[in-house]
Amino acid sequence: MDKRDEKDKRNFGGALLFILGCLLPLIIIFILSGLGYRIGPWVFILILLICPLLLHYLIGHGEEREEEPSVELEAEHTSDMKTHATPDIQEMEALFSWDIFFVKETRTAGDAVIFEGNLRAKPEKALDVLRGRFRERFGNKYEILLQQDAEEKPVIVAIPMKEIHGKEKTTSPFVHIILFVATVVTTTVAGASHQGINLFLEPSQFKVGLPYAFGIMAILGIHELSHYIFARRHGIDTTLPYFIPIPFGLGTFGALIQMRSLVKDRKALFDTGIAGPLAGLIVAIPLLFIGLKYSTVIQDGSEAGVSISSSVLLAFIASLSMGSSISVSHTVLLHPLAFASWIGLMITALNLLPIGQLDGGHMSYAVFGRKRAEIIAHVAFFAIIILGIFVWSGWFMWAIIVYFLSGFKSMPPANDITDVDRRRVIIGAVTFVLLFLIISPLPHVFYKSLGLHCPYV
Repeated sequence: MDKRDEKDKRNFGGALLFILGCLLPLIIIFILSGLGYRIGPWVFILILLICPLLLHYLIGHGEEREEEPSVELEAEHTSDMKTHATPDIQEMEALFSWDIFFVKETRTAGDAVIFEGNLRAKPEKALDVLRGRFRERFGNKYEILLQQDAEEKPVIVAIPMKEIHGKEKTTSPFVHIILFVATVVTTTVAGASHQGINLFLEPSQFKVGLPYAFGIMAILGIHELSHYIFARRHGIDTTLPYFIPIPFGLGTFGALIQMRSLVKDRKALFDTGIAGPLAGLIVAIPLLFIGLKYSTVIQDGSEAGVSISSSVLLAFIASLSMGSSISVSHTVLLHPLAFASWIGLMITALNLLPIGQLDGGHMSYAVFGRKRAEIIAHVAFFAIIILGIFVWSGWFMWAIIVYFLSGFKSMPPANDITDVDRRRVIIGAVTFVLLFLIISPLPHVFYKSLGLHCPYV
């Protein structure tokens, strides 16, 4: 078994221990309850405290073993450098100077070379100067990164271009167009299916599926297009959006773009990450407002509907759009446009979770840095599990999706030293508040202020 396999095995084992650590206290509670033991509130709280303590131990224990910088490469011992290191090391060291970055120690991590020392210039200037010197000496052979090590000290990392970019693959614009058209078709079919119409048997009824298709495509399209625009604005090489059509369910698995170059710094990482969710919200909220006007209030509970109180934001928008029509009952059969908008809001909320490769994970990394962002990601994942147990079982599905598609680590920018400014921090805080408003049920104390009748008080 090679080192990569060993590392993957350790990562899988650590993740498994983490999940078991989160679930173990809850399992203990259910077992004790099943055996007839009476669990008081203080015992309940005490058992739940085991979760964050165990979580803190697992994260802290993993970070104590971590010796590599945030490029996630396993460092070699200095004595092994002659065997594994690139022959360019001595020439690389000559490119550093005391007024830019004073090198104290050089080590390797695979094909990369890590230079430890003191940063003597502003991060942006140091990175630009060293990149210029490396490019003049080695051409485009190496990419230069300014990262933080396990002790949050600055290090310069020289990585072969092939390790970052690999083989460049270009996609024909027709692929994006075909996927877009196919997704329009599948979402139209899905929208009609939600209304009980099979377009394969009644193709002339396609107009029935258009409101849903328009809503979901508008939200997803603007979301990914905003990512694309801001990525290009920050000089990131990225593809056009790929839409993912499916012939059942919601008609799509969403859309994505692929970044083919490094993000310049934390500011670029933040801007690119937050652009999609904010743009999606700007589209989804007005469409939800319009769609609710055409939605039907269910009086007798004979049909399945959406509880207006299931979300603070949904209740607020419904009170503005529908007024007194929901004062008696807060269960609504959503119009296809409103349903598409609500699905769009939930997808936006999922993307805003501060975990790994999600948009919220990029924002969290940009604001808090690598270590704190990983801790926040684990806590957020644990919160999803708790919501799945006590609020809605569907959160378990989202937890599985997040774990396998996103992980807990975000993509580090080339300049991982420069912090984001206060304006971006405020925007990020407001956006995370919107996440809370989307996924949080409406507290009873706010029912009267929004004009909603609450049958529980």
